Amino acid sequence: MDSSSHSIWRASQALVWLVGLVILLALWLWPPIGIHAFWNVLIPVAPALLVFGTGIWRNVCPMSGNALLLRHLGRSKREALSPTKQLALQWIGLLLLLAIVPLRHVILDTNGPATAWVIGGLTLLAIWAGNRWEWKSGWCSSLCPVHPVEKLYGVDNIGTVPNMHCTACEKCVDPCPDSTEGFHLQHPDLDAGRRQLGTLMAGGFPGFIWGWFQVQDYSDGTGWNHLLEAYAWPLLGMVASLGVFCILRSACSARMDPERGPERLTRFFGALGVSCYYWYRLPMLFGFGPFPGDGMLVDLRSDLPEWFPLASQACTTTLFFWWMVLRKRNTKSWSQRPAYADPGMVDFSQF
Repeated sequence: MDSSSHSIWRASQALVWLVGLVILLALWLWPPIGIHAFWNVLIPVAPALLVFGTGIWRNVCPMSGNALLLRHLGRSKREALSPTKQLALQWIGLLLLLAIVPLRHVILDTNGPATAWVIGGLTLLAIWAGNRWEWKSGWCSSLCPVHPVEKLYGVDNIGTVPNMHCTACEKCVDPCPDSTEGFHLQHPDLDAGRRQLGTLMAGGFPGFIWGWFQVQDYSDGTGWNHLLEAYAWPLLGMVASLGVFCILRSACSARMDPERGPERLTRFFGALGVSCYYWYRLPMLFGFGPFPGDGMLVDLRSDLPEWFPLASQACTTTLFFWWMVLRKRNTKSWSQRPAYADPGMVDFSQF
């Protein structure tokens, strides 16, 4: 990579980090602005970015920059993360995702400082993990609650980008989600434990998303009275969706290619999840949500035609199913694998 491209990436990382800092300060000092910027601008863009450019996101993610800062400065402990510990951390990351998202209805969507506290806590956790374990193994590929979504949606990115964090491959994660071609939640190189975790995420997350959109936001502290409802809908939806996934996998197992079959089913449910998200979220941004005012960026109900919600739902669903399921399979990795730190290391995935 030439120096100009390297400079552009570094400038992009700095810019995104500064934007994140500004949003964090706004959540504390100007909560209405911070809430809109974080929950109604940044978060709605994130799933589409993961579908089309997971490698781009993992290069510029501000939380990743926080986690890896000490490693770049040569001050981290650089401990090796065993497969057993990695699996445990990945389960914790998934549980964090499932715990935090329903809290949006309870308090986070309407309370800027509460959201800032959660982001601050995750930042400290990221710094701790990045300081303890080598490169991306502790946070970016394990503890991060966004990583399960990256693996679900990032099955067919536009292309491979340079890895702007790892300067040399230490094989800290095997298989590496960043540099393994055609990586997905049921990848054959994953051990049985991580494939089970992948089954829960791939099969259950579409239902979790659907269930989340069946609950309204509560303000002024009243959300704690609806805590059971906030968790019950998405978790019950997750159980139902996971059941359908397992039934389909069992029914089709005899006719499935042992490698391509699980990948195709994972792609289908990934497309189902992101399509379900934008089915509800895009109309909500413009005032067409099921609960008036919830998740609204700007009220355009008097300016947009009545058929706008249906048209947006048809467009986003068609786009994601075509991109993730119907088009020709893309086996490119999210990012390029840097040179091995130990010349004796061999990438057995290439044989």
